[in-house]
Amino acid sequence: MSDRPEDRRSNGSSRRYLAAILAVALLAVGACGDETPTTTRNTDEAIRLYGSDGNMTSSFGDTFKDQAGLLNGMRGTSPLTPLSEDFKSRLRGVDSRLKNDFLYAAEGYDAVVIAALATETARSVEGPQIAKYMTAVTITKNAGDAPCLTIQTCMDGVKAGQDIAYRGVSMKRSGLTDRGEPSSASYGSLIFGRSNLVDDAKTEFVAAGDEKLEAKEQPTPPSRNGSARSTTPLRIGALLPKTGDLAIAGPPIFAGVKLAIAEINAAGGVLGQPVVYVDGDDGTDPVKAAAQVDAHIAAGVQVIVGAAASGISKAVIPKVIQAQRVLISPSATADELTDEPDGGMFFRTSPRDTLQSRALADVIMRYGAQKIVIVARDDSYGNGLASKVAEQLKAAGVKDGSLKVLKYEVRKDPKEYAVDQFSGLATDTSNFKPDSVLVIGFEESGNMIKALSAHGVKFHD
Repeated sequence: MSDRPEDRRSNGSSRRYLAAILAVALLAVGACGDETPTTTRNTDEAIRLYGSDGNMTSSFGDTFKDQAGLLNGMRGTSPLTPLSEDFKSRLRGVDSRLKNDFLYAAEGYDAVVIAALATETARSVEGPQIAKYMTAVTITKNAGDAPCLTIQTCMDGVKAGQDIAYRGVSMKRSGLTDRGEPSSASYGSLIFGRSNLVDDAKTEFVAAGDEKLEAKEQPTPPSRNGSARSTTPLRIGALLPKTGDLAIAGPPIFAGVKLAIAEINAAGGVLGQPVVYVDGDDGTDPVKAAAQVDAHIAAGVQVIVGAAASGISKAVIPKVIQAQRVLISPSATADELTDEPDGGMFFRTSPRDTLQSRALADVIMRYGAQKIVIVARDDSYGNGLASKVAEQLKAAGVKDGSLKVLKYEVRKDPKEYAVDQFSGLATDTSNFKPDSVLVIGFEESGNMIKALSAHGVKFHD
């Protein structure tokens, strides 16, 4: 069984794996940017629509059931790795409702496996001890060491006292950095089809990051004299969205987490005990998430997987530090989390926005963008990604006067969003006469797209 990219390359040119294309493409665009005059777009011309990981999912398209084909041609990026049909089948075995949406399922799976391996290595279910080895179980200690690719082989290696470097479903090329985040990643370049669903056949994959940023030195694990056992099981609690703006992204992440726990237990569990799963909802809301963290602490949870959104993760980190629990997010991507004071207790399996911004800017510039509007959520995720994409677009030759960034307020209740609340942004966007619009948000960002359409804006297919 393998989930490596090379196992998927034989599927034809529609599934191309584009390693190292980003730097070349951006340099090429930047070199000619000064020679391309900024043009004024005719308002009757169609614009190109782009999105990011928060809305480039087929479940996002479900919110457009009354507007068939509106998303046709919308392009964007998301952290995404080529997944084997076997892994997809195993995910569907956990949640039969999953169709083509597997966003962050691999990252959720790997987050749980890393925590389990760290616990087995630490020979302890105490949070601070687990945290010490979260990065260590993902890095290569000696040149020539072979990584372990399955839960069983990794667990067997730990129990035998071997140094291991876990290479799972999303973490294929290298391990975590000193800050506990991926040193390398893979992105999918995605496009919606006429059915308002992501067209899987047209997905391309782009490698990003730098394996050399993998952490180098880690603590020596306790000596092993026989199999370690614990009278207390490892409890892993979910802090993921069932409700709120990001609820549409929840199902595949939950499936990845639950699948990993089931497969860890099938391999013998951790420290001689089955791993216990504790369900939870972050509500895409800092208040609800904090209450869920309190509930997990009261239930004896030692490792919390979440939160899904960057702003929610940032909000609960102080509470996690105080309780000495491990927090590992499968989907929080904001750059600011890299330097967030976390007491060494926060980790993530999703790459930070600096990497996605390069991939996203490349996709936008690939289609000849000259005048661009970015519309983003006014929160950690939206502000961070919008800023980074704007930097990359300017580096590629887009002039300040040809780039406009607009923000919209984040509401506590998704029902508070309405299409007419985005009408002002739609007017500002149309008046700028862009040829390209990037919408950064979650489910609610669909109202911005609907507002643009209601304003008479036409989209390229």
